[in-house]
Amino acid sequence: MSEVAVLQTDQGPIVLEFWEDVAPKTVENFKKLASDGFYDGTCFHRLIPGFMIQGGDPLTRDDSKQRYWGTGGPGHNVNAEFNDNRHQRGVISMARSSDPNSAGSQFFICFADASFLDGEYTCFGRMVDGEDTLAKLEQTPIEQSPSGERSKPVNRVNLESVKIVPRSEWENA
Repeated sequence: MSEVAVLQTDQGPIVLEFWEDVAPKTVENFKKLASDGFYDGTCFHRLIPGFMIQGGDPLTRDDSKQRYWGTGGPGHNVNAEFNDNRHQRGVISMARSSDPNSAGSQFFICFADASFLDGEYTCFGRMVDGEDTLAKLEQTPIEQSPSGERSKPVNRVNLESVKIVPRSEWENA
């Protein structure tokens, strides 16, 4: 049974299909975390217009931990599953540190072509609905983050929930 992820943001929904054929362990990890409610109530902590929006850090539930946002995870890593799919608008990929096998829960969704990431980051799905939401997210005002990068949303961008549902249920909704 084919499934999709419905990411409910405070700007609207984004629906993603998975590339289980090229990133099975990554997809399995994402689905498990979503099904356990891991992503619910977090926020997108990093946003670079023309590039991507990043979320999936459980520390973002607590505004008092902002200086640590981007460092949280599920307590385990998933080995890289680099593949031939390209980082283009609407593609979801795993965020990681310099270690290729350090991805855990954090992910990003591309706003534009990011071919320099191809073969370096595990892309594992793509947006099939929610273009208007992605466009709204990209227009979010940003400011300097604690690390000095101009990528912190001025106002919190909530990821209210991530639900894994049968594709037929989404298509018939």
